[in-house]
Amino acid sequence: MHRIVIVGGGAGGLELATRLGDKLGRSKRAHVTLVDRCATHIWKPLLHEVASGSLDTHVHQIAYAAHARWHHFEFCHGELIGLNRSQHTLLLGAVADAEHPGEVVLPPRDLEYDTLILALGSQTHFFGITGAQENAITLDTLPQAERLRRRLLQTCVKSSARKDAGRSSPVDIVIIGGGATGVELAAELRRMEAVLREFKVHGSDQPGEMSVTLLEAGPRILPALPPDVTAATSDQLRDLRIDVSVGDPVIAVENDTVVTQSGRRIPSDITIWAAGIKAPACLAKLDGLSVNKINQLNVARTLQSESDPDIFALGDCASCPWTGDRMVPPRAQAAHQQAIFLFHAIQARLRGEAVGEFRYSDYGSLISLGPTSAVGVISPSSQAKRIFVKGRIARVMYSALYRKHLAAVSGLRKTLVGIVVDSLRRLNTPGVKLH
Repeated sequence: MHRIVIVGGGAGGLELATRLGDKLGRSKRAHVTLVDRCATHIWKPLLHEVASGSLDTHVHQIAYAAHARWHHFEFCHGELIGLNRSQHTLLLGAVADAEHPGEVVLPPRDLEYDTLILALGSQTHFFGITGAQENAITLDTLPQAERLRRRLLQTCVKSSARKDAGRSSPVDIVIIGGGATGVELAAELRRMEAVLREFKVHGSDQPGEMSVTLLEAGPRILPALPPDVTAATSDQLRDLRIDVSVGDPVIAVENDTVVTQSGRRIPSDITIWAAGIKAPACLAKLDGLSVNKINQLNVARTLQSESDPDIFALGDCASCPWTGDRMVPPRAQAAHQQAIFLFHAIQARLRGEAVGEFRYSDYGSLISLGPTSAVGVISPSSQAKRIFVKGRIARVMYSALYRKHLAAVSGLRKTLVGIVVDSLRRLNTPGVKLH
């Protein structure tokens, strides 16, 4: 059978593997394999909720091995470290024991392919800022989000203990990057503070024990969205007592201080970096594949690599032409659209037909500002006029995006059951995870 290998189980990769498995794997017309360095999947736009403790990862993550069994593809646990294009072979690195890093669970392996699809996503771009990588916490993966959650909880507990001893000790949190991740995380931290105060884990009965500062190097937050969305978001962040600073780039991150270009020194118990992305460095080392300056694979409108027609790429790791000199933006909706395109393109390729060209449609963006509010713009099509939305209606729309992703990978029935189970579970649990 034709061997289709998808590397990366993010929003686009997992959806594509599921669709191809149900269509081609079930009927034995192709052998579909999904490769990922992690054993479970969680929708990356939700990592800020994991970090604040408002999302239970055990409920929302998907085990790749079980999902593969149910959808007729194979899961291979490992990280891509090499590629031999002439032999159509991938090299996967060894998988170490998480609790005992010196012990090897799976050795390095070779994996053969006929069609290779790279969906490796993105990782944090530190832009060479002094001390950023060493002293700031990032939100690229589930383990990083869990690490941040534990750090936040422990810092709040320590602060509360010092306060009980008569020593005032507010918690200072600095978020670097005014894009969607930074803004959403800032709003979620206010929710976390309120729940911790309710359960006597942090602070007194008065709000404001947690100081949250959001820093953006550019002239405004959410630069990819229209100015009216930025203005509405800024107003809501001020209502949440979040200090927003724009036009003053960070030049250094120290252990307990963030330094900006203007000379401002901002105290910080926890520094979070959400200022930019780049594709994984391994892409620049894969047997001569053409990449751009942030390691994204250069692809044609067919999503095929400019260097090899047997290799495709989608999502954040692909640099795909859109309009004029603009590239398709690194968004979840782009990965979803590309997964649907490749689902049909791969089938056409197996029939010996042309794969066609990918056309991206921008349906707008929504930014979550807590459990009951969101803001953004939506559009029924890329040509239609955008509609500004905010408040509870926008929050319902934001939640629907995640449900749409679940329906795409797990089916409508499982998604509906999951909604009911999650709603019942929340009746008997605190608003954030307290341990």
